[in-house]
Amino acid sequence: MTIKVLLADDQALVRAGFRSLLARSRDITVVGEAQDGDEAVRLAASTRPDVVLMDIRMPGTDGIAATRRIVTGPAAPGCRVIILTTFDTDEHVFAALRAGASGFLTKEVEPAELRRAVAAVAGGDALLSPGVTRRVIEQFAHRQDLTPGAGQRLAALTSRELETVGLVALGLSNHEIAERLSISPLTAKTHITRAIAKLDVRDRVQLVILAYESGLIRPGA
Repeated sequence: MTIKVLLADDQALVRAGFRSLLARSRDITVVGEAQDGDEAVRLAASTRPDVVLMDIRMPGTDGIAATRRIVTGPAAPGCRVIILTTFDTDEHVFAALRAGASGFLTKEVEPAELRRAVAAVAGGDALLSPGVTRRVIEQFAHRQDLTPGAGQRLAALTSRELETVGLVALGLSNHEIAERLSISPLTAKTHITRAIAKLDVRDRVQLVILAYESGLIRPGA
């Protein structure tokens, strides 16, 4: 099964580089290139990609607004967005995740990692590496006000599910959560899956964001 990818970046050289890297995989095909957010939204509707690699900073409609329109709109159902960022200097990563992105990659990503990331997100996983979760979320979460009602949504969880969500938000992998709670990795994954369903969030990324917005986890915790 071929994974269809749309590239959205205002720099032609960057798009060419990613196209070249993705072309090395027989399971991935680039179906279009956009140089701004509006074009990305239009192409997403016409090409129906599985994954969009979206730059944040583009002229006109930026990657955050484009991500929100693609993810929430009916034109490209099931389409998922990976944010491309310089990471250390980009202040808008957290906003992009809140807009519905399924994860992020730095533009210095290794070729093999890029292809694995595209395949993972296309398969329904969230691209939220445990090693960088805390760094990203804590850097930006303190700038966001708590979302009214977010804490009440957590009441639907069992105590163990709530505990698991807190550990996810701290950047722990399923295996690390299993070790912390003395359970199996499969059980940890089950708790996470049930929490995602009960809270009606799209994936692990949105679960982490809700944990911060509700006050369950505080930056610096």
